[in-house]
Amino acid sequence: MSDEHWKLNKSSSFPLHQQIYEDLKRKIMNGEWSVGTKVPSQRDLAKKFQVNRSTLIYAMDELTADGLIESKVGKGTMVVNNTWGLLSSISPPDWNSYANSGVYQSNIETIQEINRAEMNNEIIRLGTGELSPTLLPTEKMKSFIQNSTKKLSLSYSEPRGDLYLRKMISEYLKSKNIHASPASILIVSGGLQALQLISLGLLHRGSTIFLETPSYLNSVKVFQSAGMNLFGIRMNDEGILTNFISRLKRQHQGALLYSIPSYHNPTGILMSNSRRRDLINICKKERLPIIEDDVYGDLWFDNLPPDPIKVLDDQGLVLYLGSMSKTLGPGLRIGWIVGPEPVIHRLADIKMQTDYGSSTISQFVVAEWLASGLYEENIQKIRKELKIRRDFMIQILNKHFKQLTTWKIPKGGFYIWLHIKKQISMHKLFKKSLKEGVLLNPGYVYDQNDQNHLRLSYSYASLQQLEKGLIRLSELIEDASDNNE
Repeated sequence: MSDEHWKLNKSSSFPLHQQIYEDLKRKIMNGEWSVGTKVPSQRDLAKKFQVNRSTLIYAMDELTADGLIESKVGKGTMVVNNTWGLLSSISPPDWNSYANSGVYQSNIETIQEINRAEMNNEIIRLGTGELSPTLLPTEKMKSFIQNSTKKLSLSYSEPRGDLYLRKMISEYLKSKNIHASPASILIVSGGLQALQLISLGLLHRGSTIFLETPSYLNSVKVFQSAGMNLFGIRMNDEGILTNFISRLKRQHQGALLYSIPSYHNPTGILMSNSRRRDLINICKKERLPIIEDDVYGDLWFDNLPPDPIKVLDDQGLVLYLGSMSKTLGPGLRIGWIVGPEPVIHRLADIKMQTDYGSSTISQFVVAEWLASGLYEENIQKIRKELKIRRDFMIQILNKHFKQLTTWKIPKGGFYIWLHIKKQISMHKLFKKSLKEGVLLNPGYVYDQNDQNHLRLSYSYASLQQLEKGLIRLSELIEDASDNNE
């Protein structure tokens, strides 16, 4: 059910309950709420409309009297008819059965709640994995576009993406010691699309994907919805434990391995150079391809991270993913895949079948930022700001969380993986925090068995919000710990 923010005209002479009635009736009549749809609870609706329960109940009673909704004990209130159904003996389609039959799996409820809550500007977002709007170069971007003398095309780009952008990315990757020709680069609409194309174009149903545990990949359903199996491999402070890969490859017929070696999501771990070498050598031996997700690789604070795993690849074993979402702006929806040309050709063909290419405007903007040096100028500023935020969060953790939790200080990226010492209900903590206006990313969305961690992010909330939200979080954790003793 949508969590859109409805607003009533409280200065109108039209009664509030009648406005609510008309609004909900319209949703039912035009099919937004089809027959079988569960209506939000009275409490939730009253909160959305910002009215008392009695006003809301009055409106709901009118809808019930019209035969549009019906309440059943234990099941809540459902849409049972609509205008067409009232006028015709022909039943409307059961859209809920369609919605439950699609091949793409739904997110777990917590992820859906997080996605809805992130639309509320009043919420303090302690786990959000994106840059704060205050850190995005919005004004400079506007000025840049207005003053650009380059020709902007609104036509479709070629299957692999705009050639000029691929040339600029090829040059940019040299700074990471990756040598990739434009022909081996595919422009995609962000990292998630890269994973979706790989799942559709390179793997068969039932394939096993190895990944670090915990992993960002567990919080999205891109591989599972394509019929793949995910198999987690534990990490330590140097990264994924490579000793088990050979045995697991033989036991589970692993198709490929997905890794975020630099400033891992959600743990913040930076894989050591020696571990990267171990990983590529074992995967070469086992002929196990690697997806290297390097979207955080530019976000180092004091020292450059080790070279990407792709640098060590002399057999075309690694598909290297990059993106501008974490450094320039998620709204651009521009990322890339670097890989062998036959793979890029295959994935480009599938991309053309699904969306006919990424936005030419976004491709133009990213190419010009890379060519002009503005990207490097911007990323230096972002690193400095993120380090300030990380240090600020560490200060608060040292002051309010030392008795309750442990953590490691990240060397870059967005995240601190907070370990809660005592066993508490993470789901209850998530719910209670959200009720008090603090949004968390609990560990179980990255590993379903994890009941001891939170992913904290210092990239989005302001310093004032970080302080307020973290102090309240420490109180909630302490209360939960005391209640479990």
